[in-house]
Amino acid sequence: MGTTTNPFKDKSLSLTNRLLPWTICALLLIALPRLYFYILPFSPSPKTDFTHSSPINITSHSSLSASPPSPSFAEKEQCDYSNGEWVQDNRGPLYNDTTCGMIKEGRNCFTHGRPDSGYLYWRWKPNQCHLPRFEPNTFLQLINNKHIAFVGDSMARNQLESLLCMLATASTPNLVYQNGKENQFSRWHFPSYNASISLYWSPFLVQGVEKSNTRPNNKLYLDHVDEGWTRDIHQMDLIVLSFGHWFLLPAVYHEGDSVLGCHYCPGLNHTEIGFYDVLRKALRTTLNSIIERRGAKGREIDVIVTTFTPHHFEGEWDKAGACPKTKPYRNGEKQLEGMDAEMRKVEVQEVEDAKAKANKFGRFRLEALDVTKLALLRPDGHPGPYMNPFPFANGVSEKVQNDCVHWCLPGPIDTWNEILLEMMKKWGKQPRSED
Repeated sequence: MGTTTNPFKDKSLSLTNRLLPWTICALLLIALPRLYFYILPFSPSPKTDFTHSSPINITSHSSLSASPPSPSFAEKEQCDYSNGEWVQDNRGPLYNDTTCGMIKEGRNCFTHGRPDSGYLYWRWKPNQCHLPRFEPNTFLQLINNKHIAFVGDSMARNQLESLLCMLATASTPNLVYQNGKENQFSRWHFPSYNASISLYWSPFLVQGVEKSNTRPNNKLYLDHVDEGWTRDIHQMDLIVLSFGHWFLLPAVYHEGDSVLGCHYCPGLNHTEIGFYDVLRKALRTTLNSIIERRGAKGREIDVIVTTFTPHHFEGEWDKAGACPKTKPYRNGEKQLEGMDAEMRKVEVQEVEDAKAKANKFGRFRLEALDVTKLALLRPDGHPGPYMNPFPFANGVSEKVQNDCVHWCLPGPIDTWNEILLEMMKKWGKQPRSED
C-alpha cells in the first residue's frame, strides 16, 4: 500500500449520468494532467511591472462607497449564498500583483498580459441577502491564536492564495515553511495575531499514489485517510477541504484488501465504476476520520468543504480560444447539470450526513461552502492562455497551453473567501454547545 510521510514533521446513476463524464473526460484526460504537473513556481516577491496595461484600481475597505446596510443576524442565518447572480461593481479587487507576492505564476493573469480587465469588476449578489466586501481585519481577528489548514488539490491552493492576498492588505504574513514538489506543503504566520495558515497537498484526501511516467493510473485507498495531513489534525482549528478534479483522471480503487474497480483503465482486468461513488467514499472516510479524531474526543474543530468548481474548456484545450469568454453568464443562461451537478450533490450530501453523525459532539462544526453555481457562471475568470507570460507576443501559434480550470488572481475565487468569512462570522455569534 505504501506509506505517507508528514512533510511538516520531516449505484446507481442513470445511463445518461454514467455516459456524460466520458464525453468530458475525453478532453480532460489530456488537459488536466498538464495543468496539474506544469511547473509554475511561486513568485518570490511582488512584481511592479504593469507596462502592458493600465493598473488595476485597488480600493481599500476603508474607502469604499457606502454599502447596503447589513441584514439582521436572523437574515444572515437563513441566507443561501449559493443562489444569486453576478452584478457589475466598479470598485475592483482588494489587491493586485503589486500588493501580493504570493500569487502562483500561472494564476497571475494581469502580469502575464491578459488584455481585458472587465472580469475584475463583478460581485456576487445572493438572492436572499447582502454579501459584504471582504474585511481582512475581521478575518484576522477571528483566527487570532488559531491555525487554518487548506487541504486538497490545486483548487485548495488557489483559494488559499486568494485569501493570503486579501489578508496581506491588512497584515503581511511571514512564510515560515515550504516543502514538497512546487512547495505543496507551506505555512504562513501572521505574528500580530499569532495566526497560521497552512497548505497541505492531498488531491484525494484519502491515501493515494499519484500517477507517474511509469504508472498511468492513480491508485487510491478509499478506506484510509491520508496521514500526510491528518497527522497534524491536533494542531488545526479550521480545516478547509477542496478536492474533486483529480477524480476525473484514470485511477484504480482499493478498499480493504481488494481492488474495488477503476476509472478509465483500458488494458487492466478491473471493473469500470466511474468516480461519483468513489468521491463519496473518499469524502466520507475523511469526514469520519475528523469526527473520530477530534469531535469524539471533545476537542473543538471547524470544517468547511468547498464544493466542486466546473471547468470552462471550449473546443480543443491546446488551441487559442479554449476559454474565450470575457463576461459572466447571465442568470438562467447556463444551467448546473451533468457531472458538475453530480459532483456537487455528492459533496453536499456527505457534509449533511456527517453533520448528523457529529451532532452528538457539540464542539464539532461542519458546513459546505457551496460555490459550484457561482463558479459555473464565471467562464471569464480563468487564466486560459495567460497561464504563461505573453503567450501571443510572437503571434498566435498552432499550439497554446490553456488553463480553464483554475482562477485568475485577483478574480472570482476571491468571492469564495468572502462567503467563508460570513460563515465564520455566523459561527462566532453561535457559541458552541457543550458535550
